[in-house]
Amino acid sequence: MFWPMLAIALGFIGLAVLGILAIKVFIEAQRLGRQVSATAQRINRAAEDLERAATGLADTGEALR
Repeated sequence: MFWPMLAIALGFIGLAVLGILAIKVFIEAQRLGRQVSATAQRINRAAEDLERAATGLADTGEALR
């Protein structure tokens, strides 16, 4: 009777550990998604700034030599 109870207990503990790890992975995936979103916004702002600077340079008729 001892071995079946031990097997059931170890199975339950294994499932609990897998559940905890799944929650940690989910939290880290959310954090990564937020970081990717913030970085994409920063890149878009930098691209807009570059476009404005290039437009200003083109309007003045100056060229880099």
